[in-house]
Amino acid sequence: MLLDATDSLIVIVDVQEKLAPVIHQRDQLIGRMRWLGEIANELSVSLLVTEQYPKGLGISVDDLAAVIENSRVIEKMHFSAWQEPAFVDAVKQSEKRQIILMGMETHVCILQTAIDMKAAGYSVYVVEDAVGSRRESDKQVGLQRMRQHGIEMITSEMAAYEWLHRSGNDTFRHITKNWIRG
Repeated sequence: MLLDATDSLIVIVDVQEKLAPVIHQRDQLIGRMRWLGEIANELSVSLLVTEQYPKGLGISVDDLAAVIENSRVIEKMHFSAWQEPAFVDAVKQSEKRQIILMGMETHVCILQTAIDMKAAGYSVYVVEDAVGSRRESDKQVGLQRMRQHGIEMITSEMAAYEWLHRSGNDTFRHITKNWIRG
């Protein structure tokens, strides 16, 4: 199934001040999250943010501030966001069925959230170039395990082009004018 901007909900998971510095290739990953988040905002794709124990891990990184400034932020203690009642309520209120996950850590919070949401009946997509772990091997095993559970792996560009559907119109021209920097 292709992504539909009107039925998509991006969830940015735990990209926080004290966690991000230890993530493998963090600058590239955060750059992809910001890039896709900017496009999502241009296309009015819904966005939700989680923060794992912000008193200890801090708030979301400044590099994402402009992307998430109008988004709801859900504090969580469970590794799976789906185990937090406030998160479940926010997702249900969005009425979106396609969940696009980006963030940290792939083999813990992304994996557990993805599996729980898939089990709850959502179509779950993990943006492979916008998720990370402290160790690359943990990321790869997390991605493999999610694939085994029927979770779709996509890239940030796949999401963007699926939302756009076609070229040659004003929306495409407006959004893609800065893609060279992406």
